[in-house]
Amino acid sequence: MDQPHSARMYDYYLGGITNFPADRETAVKTLNAFPAAPIAARVNRRFMHRATRHAAAAHGISQFLDIGTGIPTSPNLHEIAQTTAPHARVVYTDNDPIVLTHAQALLRSHPDGVTAYMQADARDPDEILGHRTLTTTLDFTRPIALSLVALLHFLTNDEAHTLVEQLKAALPAGSTLAISHGTPDFDPDGVARVARIYADAGSPIHLRTREEITTFFTGWELLPPGVVPTRTWHPDPDDPTNTVTDADASTYAALAHKPA
Repeated sequence: MDQPHSARMYDYYLGGITNFPADRETAVKTLNAFPAAPIAARVNRRFMHRATRHAAAAHGISQFLDIGTGIPTSPNLHEIAQTTAPHARVVYTDNDPIVLTHAQALLRSHPDGVTAYMQADARDPDEILGHRTLTTTLDFTRPIALSLVALLHFLTNDEAHTLVEQLKAALPAGSTLAISHGTPDFDPDGVARVARIYADAGSPIHLRTREEITTFFTGWELLPPGVVPTRTWHPDPDDPTNTVTDADASTYAALAHKPA
């Protein structure tokens, strides 16, 4: 608890209370360097909501795997999914035992569905795919919606591509892949300052361009509108974050579909 953690800092940006002095100290440094950090967090979270609804409503998916869960903030992914499909089965994954402790205490499934939690490291896809919680909760013969929201920029190129490719290979046809990812394309100086602060705190980030992010979807069908600034991916008409600038959010997002 005396070391800053990116998930708890994200919780602080969203106005949560599940964070500690070390998290808040580093978060304040980030805010001084990039005042739009809370805006970026909210934009990112709204994308997760929209992508989850889209997978459930437009593609009829009722199984969800969220890797890099972070501190629970309502409404969370399972609440969004189970609003559309009450029987939805959701597995949350994170490598921080504190995150999973809060998830187990705070997240409650719809009675018709299932919400499960497992501790695993995104840098070890074999551990994720072989975890008993995953294999007993989700049916890998039916489509699964995979969520990698604000996760991959915490992984090196080798780690990120290994994770994505192994998961893509394991998922059946009809599955979807949602990714949001920080980028230097809109405010290179601002996000470079953030990257230095995170690196100093022990959580290096690897910001990528639109072209680099697009490669994560290779072999899958990118759904319209493709890889776009996060706030512009199927925005809700009444969403207050619609007026946020691309530089404030400094993220891209997309949803892709695995063809038969």
